[in-house]
Amino acid sequence: MPHGATEQAVERSGGVYFNSAAWNYWPDYEELSNEFTRLLGAAQEGGSTISECLLTASRIDPQDEDNWYREWKTTADVSHERGNAALIRGNVLTAQSNWLRAINYYQAAAYPFDAADNRQQAAVARMRSCAHHYLEHRTPAGEVVEIPWLDGYPLQGYFLPASAHAGPAPVVVCIGEPGSRKEQHLYKTASYASDRGMSMLAVDLWGSATGAQFDKVVGRADLETAIGHVVDYLLTRDDVDERRIAILGDGSGSSFVARGVALDRRLAAAVCDGGIWDLQERAFLMSRVASLDCGLTAMSRRSSIARYIKCPVLVTLGEHGWLEKDRVTLLFEQVKASHRDIELKIFAGSETAAAQGHADNPTLANEYIFDWISDRLAIHADQDLGQRARA
Repeated sequence: MPHGATEQAVERSGGVYFNSAAWNYWPDYEELSNEFTRLLGAAQEGGSTISECLLTASRIDPQDEDNWYREWKTTADVSHERGNAALIRGNVLTAQSNWLRAINYYQAAAYPFDAADNRQQAAVARMRSCAHHYLEHRTPAGEVVEIPWLDGYPLQGYFLPASAHAGPAPVVVCIGEPGSRKEQHLYKTASYASDRGMSMLAVDLWGSATGAQFDKVVGRADLETAIGHVVDYLLTRDDVDERRIAILGDGSGSSFVARGVALDRRLAAAVCDGGIWDLQERAFLMSRVASLDCGLTAMSRRSSIARYIKCPVLVTLGEHGWLEKDRVTLLFEQVKASHRDIELKIFAGSETAAAQGHADNPTLANEYIFDWISDRLAIHADQDLGQRARA
């Protein structure tokens, strides 16, 4: 765990949050408990139901990976089939709801396994099938798109046009950590974009094939180049307003999105870590040969990310995430010295959304994030129109 990351959140403050006993369903299996917390948090966004999650968990032996896989896949299959049956009866909305929940349950089934594992590939194939059904029957319909990136390794994305929007619309790119799945954005963020008149492109780094090559790709030092290729793709679309492209780097545990934003000045707003994790890692390495404060100062002067980002940036973190609150604040001040148009929102344990990735309450975080994006895109458009008028 990086220096400054917290393992003693329970001792530091009270309340119900990610590492508390109330959320830690299997105390001896932290990663599986974290995944279960994510599933529960997704219920309020339509990505699960609490009853189905609790029923499935009651049948799981966390020591048995096959048991974990079978139980979540069984729950996913039931939702998948229920959705298909609803479609046959003409109940499209019910079909969509069940497909979205099935997506999340299939993702949970695949969670413990490597990309090349047959169990993960089977779950992912069914997860993508549900996603494609959902896009096909959405109004307006979504698209499965392929975006050129590495030779022989294109990215796959889901483009969801803005509802009832005439002409080019603003768009938000939703991309998570290198191992996260784009399918989760169909229930997690799509409605927030649509309700604010924005199109959404959900994309991940798994590629358009089975994902078996992912382990090699994710080790590359230039993952940030994917961001530029995504923007290139969006600029080929007539229904995208090229002046109002935002990006949401979901999870905030990596700086690859921030590095991509620093390399691409076509983005109008960004929600990412702003380079905080890059600075944290640099300071950690420096602290091995010098005092922490000296290391932080030296590394912040050499940090190349924040100073090259030209668009407004929002950083959102949870008080009980991987980095302690005081550490985040210190790192943020170092970043802000290089980029003035950057904001930090730390969700406190008393308000929830305080876990890593806001897994305990994604709704609260998404409301804040998408209001911020909407405001920044409107400001950007107004400034652009004013500049054109003066010209």
